[in-house]
Amino acid sequence: MAKVVIIGAGGVGTVVAHKCAQHPEVFTEIVIASRTRSKCDAIVEAIGKPNISSDVVDADSVPQLVELFNRHKPELVINVALPYQDLTIMDACLICKVNYLDTANYEPKDVAHFEYSWQWAYKQRFEEAGLTAILGCGFDPGVSGVFTAYAAKHYFSDMQYLDIVDCNGGDHGKAFATNFNPEINIREITQNGRYYQDGKWVTTGPLEIHKTLTYPNIGERESYLLYHEELESLVKNYPSIKRARFWMTFGQEYLTHLRVIQNIGMARIDEVDYNGQKIVPLQFLKAVLPNPQDLGENYHGETSIGCRIEGLDKEGKHLTYYIWNNCSHEAAYKETGMQAVSYTTGVPAMVGAMMFLTGKWVKPGVNNVEEFDPDPFLAELAKDGLPWNEEFNLNLEVNE
Repeated sequence: MAKVVIIGAGGVGTVVAHKCAQHPEVFTEIVIASRTRSKCDAIVEAIGKPNISSDVVDADSVPQLVELFNRHKPELVINVALPYQDLTIMDACLICKVNYLDTANYEPKDVAHFEYSWQWAYKQRFEEAGLTAILGCGFDPGVSGVFTAYAAKHYFSDMQYLDIVDCNGGDHGKAFATNFNPEINIREITQNGRYYQDGKWVTTGPLEIHKTLTYPNIGERESYLLYHEELESLVKNYPSIKRARFWMTFGQEYLTHLRVIQNIGMARIDEVDYNGQKIVPLQFLKAVLPNPQDLGENYHGETSIGCRIEGLDKEGKHLTYYIWNNCSHEAAYKETGMQAVSYTTGVPAMVGAMMFLTGKWVKPGVNNVEEFDPDPFLAELAKDGLPWNEEFNLNLEVNE
């Protein structure tokens, strides 16, 4: 039905390309582009289908992006590059009249803080251009928002408490490695925590609040409160929510390495002088850490990500609800050559693109995923490797 350009050839971009290629009835032509052409060529070769090709682009450069889009004339750009590059890609989409989808909100390179304000500011320009921009269509953000929309549509008259819980119960055998881009991952974890309570944002120290939670098929894991961008859009779109929090698991060995990285200054995002050159310590650290794309072969175990919601049902009675997905690292690697963290981000990006291209998620402007109909998305998600489960009226564990 349409041509797409995928920007980014990391683990997530690899999964997106594989999954798009499985649906030639929707994605008639696929172009994958990044700064390094050889990485794109390797993905094209691994997929081995005639409707996918590679190209090269510096996603920091609006002129290069405009040239790429004008040459290929895609219906949709799937942005799985770095969050720093969201705005340049959105600018190029507006110039070339191309629709847009991403998996994570914009982050400035020099500020360890992220929010949707920069991208929401594009709303009127996309509306006037008649273009749809879909923000945060990974898993969290992404499926977590769709799960919440599904709960609101089908079960709740009044959602009051939302906890998004994210557990990686897998083991890659490395002493220290991040499951996605190390630079982004470490920035996210080392910033202050934040959660929403009674109309206000409450700030905590990094990883200050934690508790033991139980995850399906995995068991008990220590879980830490972080700020995550989907909280910002969900409390905006569902104002009945009194409290919204995000929890993620980390092993003690990981946290010990992280503390050392911080203590010796390697988590810094400002430039320092080294032998007459300007370097950013965190970017240098990224260059020497294991590449998340290379973890899949020896990864075993599962991820478990979901939403635990409490409030009033359609009849006004108290309801607790838990909706989640578990994903096997081994199964993800067997299908795409990538581990489950990349898989759980890449599959929803493909499904969101499919929703747009088949006319189910079309809304000029800048929209978060929960602003669309969750039903067709979740039906397709289950078919494409991420089946989900739900339970009612159980102890959600995270509510005091």
